[in-house]
Amino acid sequence: MDKEILKLLGRNSELFEEDIKKHEKELSKIINNSSFLVIGGAGSIGSATVKEIFKRNPKKLHVVDISENNLVELVRDIRSSLGYIDGEFKTFALDAGSFEYDTFIKKDGKYNYVLNFSALKHVRSEKDPFTLMRMIEVNILNTEKTLMQSIANKTKKYFCVSTDKATNPVNMMGASKRIMELFLMRRSLEIPVSTARFANVAFSDGSLLYSFNRRLEKNQPIVAPKDIKRYFVTPKESGELCLMSAIFGENRDIFFPKLSEKLHLITFADIAVKYLKIKGYEPYICESEEEAREFFNSKSKTLNPKSKYWPCLFTISDTTGEKDFEEFYTDENIIDWDRFEGIGVIKNEPIFEEDKLNFFMKEIERMKNSLKWSKKEIVELFEYMLPEFSHLERGKYLDDKM
Repeated sequence: MDKEILKLLGRNSELFEEDIKKHEKELSKIINNSSFLVIGGAGSIGSATVKEIFKRNPKKLHVVDISENNLVELVRDIRSSLGYIDGEFKTFALDAGSFEYDTFIKKDGKYNYVLNFSALKHVRSEKDPFTLMRMIEVNILNTEKTLMQSIANKTKKYFCVSTDKATNPVNMMGASKRIMELFLMRRSLEIPVSTARFANVAFSDGSLLYSFNRRLEKNQPIVAPKDIKRYFVTPKESGELCLMSAIFGENRDIFFPKLSEKLHLITFADIAVKYLKIKGYEPYICESEEEAREFFNSKSKTLNPKSKYWPCLFTISDTTGEKDFEEFYTDENIIDWDRFEGIGVIKNEPIFEEDKLNFFMKEIERMKNSLKWSKKEIVELFEYMLPEFSHLERGKYLDDKM
């Protein structure tokens, strides 16, 4: 699968191949002698990281995820490809925000490494105030809670995945992850923490590329923006980057993939064309949603029944929170460019405003207790927390289009 994705991305080699090879002996030794808890470990990035841990034979590997179905698939995948380990491998269908999870941690909770992949990751999560509050709960409050539990249990290291969208955020998802990073900075005085920012993970659950497969399965048109450029990494590369950060990241480090000739910016429209050609199709460019939807009913009657054409609608992005470029760091960041071949490391001092973090928690608690809040209130709270936050509100969301 990853080789097919590399071909689609126009790359011949993996981004972190040299770094993994150079550090493999130390990496395997540490993992073989350590215990791990992976929260949100059945999603695309979490499961990729779980597999990287599993194949190095850890002493204990517990995986928690809210999706029972994804956990089942993770176990089937691991058993079918990697088999078994000497240590303990167990999965638990739990919500990290629940009292059942708290009871689970109270019963055991002894891990050398806690890795948190639980997140609401879609820009579309800000379309309504209710989903937006859920995003705050998962991305920020659950991180703070699991951090405190890790501190109490004397965990050696806490890792939490971030996003490139946390850099100069323009949407609420990115801003929530940036606020999460500030909470990490505060707790870094009590426990070593590290994180990772990276590009789009090709074919990750819910991603646009993931939807390409679903559209072909269902005989539906492919729709993609033609003005949005993104970097892409494979699922395996996302797992490797997160694992490298979790194991080798120093306190407060943020790992990111170095931009090189291996990592190319490409528009979603361009990658859609390349994807279709690999699948044996040529794009049939449509001018409207209606034309695209009707392709298999009308256009197919005038084209050869064995036509190699597939309907595509390539549009200009006009929805809230869509950033037209990606960035992993700012000009103010101190970057270590030399430690790794394919990985850059943002070095951070524990800079945070205690009063602001406390105020944020109190305001969110107040809103939740009142059972009444608006998106405007939350946006204003985020803007108070992040002076650099420039919310890009267009009044239209991804759910409003095909």
